[in-house]
Amino acid sequence: MNRLRHHLPLALTALLCIAALLYGPIAQLANYHAFADQSEVFGIAHFADVLSNLGFALVALWGLWRLVPARHSAALVHGWPGYCLFLVGLLLTAFGSSWYHLDPDNARLVWDRVPIALASVGLLAGVWGDCRQRSCALLAGVLAVAAPLSVAWWYWTDLAGADDLRPYLLLQVLPIVLIPLWQWLHGRPRGERLAFAAALALYLVGKCAELLDHQLAALLGPLSGHTLKHLLSSVATAVVVAQLVRRSRTTLQNPRAPLAADTAAVAPSRHSTPHH
Repeated sequence: MNRLRHHLPLALTALLCIAALLYGPIAQLANYHAFADQSEVFGIAHFADVLSNLGFALVALWGLWRLVPARHSAALVHGWPGYCLFLVGLLLTAFGSSWYHLDPDNARLVWDRVPIALASVGLLAGVWGDCRQRSCALLAGVLAVAAPLSVAWWYWTDLAGADDLRPYLLLQVLPIVLIPLWQWLHGRPRGERLAFAAALALYLVGKCAELLDHQLAALLGPLSGHTLKHLLSSVATAVVVAQLVRRSRTTLQNPRAPLAADTAAVAPSRHSTPHH
């Protein structure tokens, strides 16, 4: 049974890919660009949706400032290539999403979705490195190519008159499915799993708010559902970065302790079959 459960991530990934293929093209909603926020402040259109992207930049800059010096620590060395991609993608999201919301259309949406895809796959690669206790540089590199290609596929199919979001959506779903599964299978520390679970919950609530954009705007006034999604997603990323900062600080204060904790976490699986 233990041997079989470690194949779950690969099996679920394969099932999601097969399901996407069988389901067929997934088109973008026809009214996707019709956001509730129509405010204009200081000449900036859709002011709340634009300004709310500032949180992504602040979290990314904070993360880079605190984590780059600790990138070679035992707590970060394996997952750093992925986490670095995550932070860079997060910083680019602040600019790309702001640019898109100033005048929403499909051409500008490309510059919003590419950074989001990079941040998503970066986080996925980073957690893989932590769980496997091996460098995720190769995985992060492959996913860094796949992320913009997934957006390019959507845009090319849109120009052809039959847009298809499946590759992009798959890269959004995989971190939600695989990260908690990997952490459970590899026995990651409880605090780490709780932090990622909290971040995931905040992100999902934000996605729900996005779907209720106009309804929440009618209820909350200037705070539309999409603006709320930006704010909740920023908090979610801050939770992840805070957990990484705490781990790296602990390592720098006591270099042996986190390494021992991680070794203990993966010890039961050393003699099992390779994980996915």
